[in-house]
Amino acid sequence: MPLINLVIVLIVVGVLLWLVNAYIPMDGKIKKILNIVVLIAVVLWLLQAFGVLGSLNSVRIGG
Repeated sequence: MPLINLVIVLIVVGVLLWLVNAYIPMDGKIKKILNIVVLIAVVLWLLQAFGVLGSLNSVRIGG
């Protein structure tokens, strides 16, 4: 994946997260959990994109 695509995706995710945090009224604890979940998802995606994590397609959750 080209570097420009990574940067564009990170900008879009950041703007969307900022919009949710700024304009959708919700409890601070829920915002904190949402931010952590998005951060973990982005970090895992970046690790996979750079080949550090390997393929996540073979990971199975549940039975």
